[in-house]
Amino acid sequence: MIDDIKKRALHRTAILEGQLRGLAKMIESEDYCMDIIGQSRAIRKALESLDRLLLENHLRTHVTDMFEHGGAEREQAVAELLKAYDVQER
Repeated sequence: MIDDIKKRALHRTAILEGQLRGLAKMIESEDYCMDIIGQSRAIRKALESLDRLLLENHLRTHVTDMFEHGGAEREQAVAELLKAYDVQER
């Protein structure tokens, strides 16, 4: 994993851990539903941000290498990305 991306991804997971603990406390204390939903949506956005970082790392490292090898490895890279995003191959 690229060092900078790894550092940023670990930082985001730490933030997510805190957000999830906060969400559980909000539910436990029966906070206002819309506030809980707002926190849940913030967590979802943070997960999407983490996914973008992980995708960037995968593209810059593994996919680049797989495309350079071509053939079956290239097709595997394409299939993995399509599967990750629930896209059906044609």
